[in-house]
Amino acid sequence: MFEFNIFNRDEDADRGQVGIGTLIVFIAMVLVAAIAAGVLVNTAGFLQATAEEAGQESVDKVTNRVEVINQHGTVGQSDKIKRLNLTVRLAAGSSSVNMNTTSIKYLSDGTVTTLTNNSDGPTPDATQFGLTEVRDDDTSFGVLNSRDDRYEVAIDTAAIEGGDGLDTGARVQLDITSQTGGTTQVILTMPQQLAGQEENEPVKL
Repeated sequence: MFEFNIFNRDEDADRGQVGIGTLIVFIAMVLVAAIAAGVLVNTAGFLQATAEEAGQESVDKVTNRVEVINQHGTVGQSDKIKRLNLTVRLAAGSSSVNMNTTSIKYLSDGTVTTLTNNSDGPTPDATQFGLTEVRDDDTSFGVLNSRDDRYEVAIDTAAIEGGDGLDTGARVQLDITSQTGGTTQVILTMPQQLAGQEENEPVKL
């Protein structure tokens, strides 16, 4: 009439130990998954930030540059060009360009040099270009921050080349590079005929 359930304490203990072991393994798997997810999220964030930074640098190299809107030379002795003058403004779509940190690579048939801005004044020499304000609406001379701003860049070819300057027909390449890497390339060819031109007379290039 009566049934007795006989419990095996050893078997119950074994089952309990197996259950606890499974729970520990499960918790460990959850922790590992959580750590892995955190690492992936951090890595994704880092990669995104790096990609955005690289993208902005690429944009700056394309957009942050100047545009040359006029150029002429100045006649020196022996029918040579002793100075180059370039009128520059911001290129379309460019943000501000600081001419104080802009460099100009000068390349001719016999000379290669890099010029920096002469912060002491507008007079150029063998290692520096001169900068003169033509138009600057907000008195921020040195920094082109509007398409209405105009600066004149002067390059002393006589000092750079030695002697009296560039011969007739000579060719010069100028790479104007802003601090962010935006570059404008200008190729100038000296007039084929300067005979009869007076010294210090400007000539169109």
